Amino acid sequence: MRTTRSTRSARSARSLPRWVLVPAGVGLALVALPLLAIVLSVEWSSFQSLVTSDSSRAAMLLSLRTSAAATGLCVLLGVPLALVLSRSRGRAAAITRAVVLLPLVLPPVVGGLALLYAFGRRGLLGEHLNALGIDIAFSTTAVVLAQTFVALPFLVVGLEGALRTAGTRYEQVASTLGAPPTTVLLRVTLPLVLPGLASGAVLAFARALGEFGATLTFAGSLQGVTRTLPLEIYLQRETDPDAAVALSVVLVLVAVAVVLATGAGRPRTVR
Repeated sequence: MRTTRSTRSARSARSLPRWVLVPAGVGLALVALPLLAIVLSVEWSSFQSLVTSDSSRAAMLLSLRTSAAATGLCVLLGVPLALVLSRSRGRAAAITRAVVLLPLVLPPVVGGLALLYAFGRRGLLGEHLNALGIDIAFSTTAVVLAQTFVALPFLVVGLEGALRTAGTRYEQVASTLGAPPTTVLLRVTLPLVLPGLASGAVLAFARALGEFGATLTFAGSLQGVTRTLPLEIYLQRETDPDAAVALSVVLVLVAVAVVLATGAGRPRTVR
């Protein structure tokens, strides 16, 4: 089977005009060369000490904690959103989908400002929360909210696609047999799209781990409180470039692991 697929791929590649290989190679180089350059720039002899300094460990642990919390929020809120969008049609659904996907195209700094004006001390909701003694901006909670804001669309897009692909046939059969809606959701719908949910959750975690602009704008950069790994890299860039490069390689390795884990690098055959 693999030999047949490889043969088909080779034949398809040969059917392309040769000139296509030139811009394709340039595109690959544009992505690969900077990553290769940063890997070659690492002082491997001192790599461990660079990534295990007190500030680096604090930033890494904070990033892992907040990214895990943000991923949990994405699952909690994104699964219902994806379910509603996959089963809805019309203008309302289109507008809702556009709003959910906005963080994908918004500059992160704009997202951070939006969060600040919503949850800051003088924000739309923050002013009322502050009156109750709840201060969100420039706290660890703000980091989680910023990460959730930018990561949620990744889970919703992936899961909505999986739900549309799975269809509603099995759900209809279960309903016909007398299963209530909640049972259908938990026993039929979610198990069918579990791979898509897992893939979306991993992508959301990776996006949350790499979030920078919205976090800096909304949460600031306080060591041990809001200074995540990307913020630590940004600061180390000026004071300790070797540490910044070493920490950057850590994030690159995480990104590679995410691509492999989600199967994003595997081609899909259309029959």
